[in-house]
Amino acid sequence: MIFIQKLTSLPWKIICVLSFIVGIGILMLYSAAGGHFAPWANKQTAHFLLGLILMLLVGMSDIRRVLHYSYGLYVLAFILLILVEITGWIGMGAQRWINLYFFHLQPSEIMKVALVLAIARYFHNVDGHDISKPSRLVIPLALVLLPVAFVLRQPDLGTAVILLSLGLTIFFIAGVSLYYFLAGACLTGLSLPIAWHFLHQYQRNRVLNFLNPEHDPLNTGYQILQSKIALGSGGLWGKGFLKGTQSHLNFLPAKQTDFIFTMLCEEWGMMGGTILIGLYFILIIYALAVALRTKYRFGRMVAVGMVMTLFLYMFINMAMVMGLAPVVGVPLPFITYGGTSLLTLMVAFGLIFCVDRSRDRSMTSGYIT
Repeated sequence: MIFIQKLTSLPWKIICVLSFIVGIGILMLYSAAGGHFAPWANKQTAHFLLGLILMLLVGMSDIRRVLHYSYGLYVLAFILLILVEITGWIGMGAQRWINLYFFHLQPSEIMKVALVLAIARYFHNVDGHDISKPSRLVIPLALVLLPVAFVLRQPDLGTAVILLSLGLTIFFIAGVSLYYFLAGACLTGLSLPIAWHFLHQYQRNRVLNFLNPEHDPLNTGYQILQSKIALGSGGLWGKGFLKGTQSHLNFLPAKQTDFIFTMLCEEWGMMGGTILIGLYFILIIYALAVALRTKYRFGRMVAVGMVMTLFLYMFINMAMVMGLAPVVGVPLPFITYGGTSLLTLMVAFGLIFCVDRSRDRSMTSGYIT
């Protein structure tokens, strides 16, 4: 009886919106395979069903249990990052996965959720007047910079940027002084010439192609040029499902992963892309509303951190395929093929549901009661 009450208390309209977005992704993966469920759509469907179960279980959990296990999840994710360094599976020139034989686990995706939970728990227990003291910022900075350093070694610049952005978001929501952000922005700007020399050659090429994609159209600039051609050729209503020429004639690279939004716009046009963006914003507005309604600091930071993950995924991927940002390996949320990213995002929304169910809890001395 209690289980049914918890289940019915979940926001099923939002779950339907989320499931509809995943359904769009499965259709695009079916199209990417030339009208076949194998090898991507069938696996993505299985990932979704597993993710749905995890999302519901997390959504029905007690927020105090989430708070209690936050540091433990961070430690587990960090250990997995170390294992990637030791025994990681190499694919597409990067060492980012742990080969479980039945599944390729990407620990950096898990770290996105674990990092938000760990920093949110830390700031939840810090008095508001002490948050901006330098001594109070050493531990959360270490929590952010350690996984960022490991992810950069894989190398995975896109995920490292997202981890850093998530950490800074929680710092801001917690109430850290804006002077630290201004100082960090100035330091970052001054260090860019130095950072350029530490980039891999392919990363430098991506930045150069972003500035001028026509300078090497048949090599390093090929991806983004084909992406723009496919986006423009879709027009207002698209060429039709399974009728995208750039994608089905294999001019468009990575159509099931990084450039799946390009294929969607080629087949369903600008209207299809606009509808997908609208569905994303429904999820974002819901999560921000949860954060605003929540009375305790931990839940507020968790809700904002989780929805920030969705926004960064969406913004970076779409900007990348449109030529508005350098090409990086960032998936389109709930659409791109990939088990770990899909499961991570669904667990993230399970946590938002969990916060929503507990939003009226009171606080005593910074602790949930």
